[in-house]
Amino acid sequence: MLDQSLAVFIAVAEKRNFTRAAEALHMTQPAVSQYIQALERTAGAALLERTNKYVRLTKAGEIVYHHAKEIAGLHERMLALVADLMHVPGGALTIGASYTFGEYVLPHVIAGLHERYPAIQPAITIGNSTEIAAGVREQRLDVGVIEGRAPEGGLITEPFAEDRLEIVAAADHPLAGDEAAAAGRLSAQTWIVRESGSGTREAADAMLRELGIVPERLMEFGSTQIIKESVEAGLGVSFLSQWAVRKELALGTLRIVKAAGREAPFARRFSIVTRETPFRTKAAEAFIGLLRSGDWLAKGRLP
Repeated sequence: MLDQSLAVFIAVAEKRNFTRAAEALHMTQPAVSQYIQALERTAGAALLERTNKYVRLTKAGEIVYHHAKEIAGLHERMLALVADLMHVPGGALTIGASYTFGEYVLPHVIAGLHERYPAIQPAITIGNSTEIAAGVREQRLDVGVIEGRAPEGGLITEPFAEDRLEIVAAADHPLAGDEAAAAGRLSAQTWIVRESGSGTREAADAMLRELGIVPERLMEFGSTQIIKESVEAGLGVSFLSQWAVRKELALGTLRIVKAAGREAPFARRFSIVTRETPFRTKAAEAFIGLLRSGDWLAKGRLP
């Protein structure tokens, strides 16, 4: 069992309230307080700052919370690995995915996973590529899927599928009717892009450099959905995965803008990110195997 004082501390830190933590743990509030006091004595420092209005972590508490979460994750994975020796793939599986893959592709993969391995219980975290790589490295996620390659440092990056990206504009945008828009005309547009740390932003920056486009106006949004809505409304143009805009292209609310000097679509790779470890649960292996197979492509085919 995970040390009870750590489990109680995690609950209090996340609920920010002794009463709510006690309810979640099915314990009395005095018992929760006793566990916290015992942990503080062991640590030799106050871990929580308490007032009538809130409970929050001290600097020492932040350190203990970070490592307590890591210990809890290791404990869960240890039990899952041991259980795997005797069972078919099943149990909890924490999956992280970057926004494009997570919002527009992953649902098709999870549907296939559920059909084949109904005992697997996936928990999904969506973030930009940098955040997902960090989650895998810090053992908060069993496996991640990002655009491009992960930063170095204890991670294995395995490309497994190609993603095509296009410049898109509203259906009635002046550039939508051009056979090939020159760099000057593209530079004059308002470009709506993702935030730094996003794989899509990294690809957009590379595309702009390659074509010699220097946007006069640049707007950063943290959501692909908001970018699509803004482009449809005529606010500007963007550079997005065809997975993200396939429905809009089929409906005709967005159109692809061809750039002069570039015939083929831009391409990048989706990559699986895992830690460097000889141990992996059957659930993680099943999910990774499904990604590698490409069977999910049939259910999410591009137009």
